[in-house]
Amino acid sequence: MTKLPTRYRLVATTFSLTILLYIDRVCISAAKDPITAGLGLSDTQFGWILSAFALGYALCQTPSGQLVDSKGPHLVLAVIVSLWSIMTALTASAWNYLSMLIIRFLFGAGEAGAFPGISKSTLAWIPLSERGIVTGINFSGSRLGAAFAMPLVVIMLDAFGWRWTFILLGAIGVGWALYWYWWFRDSPEDHPSVSEKELDLILKNRQQIERHTKMLPMRNLLANAPVWWAMLQYFSSNYIFFFCLTWLFPFLKTKYQMDDLEVSYWVMLPFLAGALGNYFSGFLVDYLFKNLNLTRSRQVPAIIGFSLIVLGLWGNLYTSTIYGSIAWLSLAIFGADMTLSPSWSYCIDVGREYAGTLSGTMNMAGNLGSFLTALAFPYLQAWTGDEDTFFYVGIGLALVAIYSWTQMNAAFPLKNNE
Repeated sequence: MTKLPTRYRLVATTFSLTILLYIDRVCISAAKDPITAGLGLSDTQFGWILSAFALGYALCQTPSGQLVDSKGPHLVLAVIVSLWSIMTALTASAWNYLSMLIIRFLFGAGEAGAFPGISKSTLAWIPLSERGIVTGINFSGSRLGAAFAMPLVVIMLDAFGWRWTFILLGAIGVGWALYWYWWFRDSPEDHPSVSEKELDLILKNRQQIERHTKMLPMRNLLANAPVWWAMLQYFSSNYIFFFCLTWLFPFLKTKYQMDDLEVSYWVMLPFLAGALGNYFSGFLVDYLFKNLNLTRSRQVPAIIGFSLIVLGLWGNLYTSTIYGSIAWLSLAIFGADMTLSPSWSYCIDVGREYAGTLSGTMNMAGNLGSFLTALAFPYLQAWTGDEDTFFYVGIGLALVAIYSWTQMNAAFPLKNNE
């Protein structure tokens, strides 16, 4: 029996982390009714709780990316997964609005280092020709986690109540962190399970990197124009996805008058479409890299993805049934997730030894979009009387992102002008 390459085991491990990451993240959306009833919260207060997570997540992206670059994903991922898992469990201890705001902010801060850590491990372990599909697989885990979390969490809420549900999820996360710290190594050269054949393949086909590097100062990072384009397009991508992650469940439940379990099955579909978008985009990134060039392999899938966001959101404006809403939003999320593999591959391509810092900074901008989404949806709906304005904004942002990608060239690395 042929031994599974160790780098594939790494991908399976990071894939499982992205599933857990999003189960922990979307749990609160499915638990909205018992939480708001138990703590006496309004919809706008709940919106601020969702935004507290996004703000903590966004603000800690660059610092966590810098930590990953300087300390390595072995230590940093073990610490931050433990931190956010503890905060997941402590969500059960919230007794009022303020306590829930603080806990969810800290939960977001803990989750911030996950994808920068995964990016850094991808840089060290994954050959360049496999980067697109590996990134797609990892992000598909987050979508599958979000999809299956909805019915799973509804069942857990019915069986255990919302407080014990959060405690159980926190315990699972601590278990993952312990396994990671025991098994993973920052470099394949240091891992006892890597064969000589696999190590030779990795070293010959990955980008040349420095194993130890100083932190990249923020002023030097932001002096690079590609960083700003990456941030702008990722802000646009996260705007619509975070709506599905936070407000889609309560929005559909109210609009179409369905019970929790029925809504949870409908909400699965856009996330499953997102997983398919990740697989397709990851394949397309690697195919174009092998048959065209590095830059086009990142630009083309991303531009197709943002075009599908425009089409999906536009179609959603002109439908009045649950079937139409889910179909058009699934198309938009398929498109949004097509942008992920090229975005994160671009950060690794351009960032190189600073891949954690660049990917964290891009993700910070994206989650400022998430922060605004969590607030924009309830407030725009209250001000205008419907959700149309929210979706028009999403269309505009997607068009801006398409232009951004025309300015992004993955062949040129970041400059550190010290």
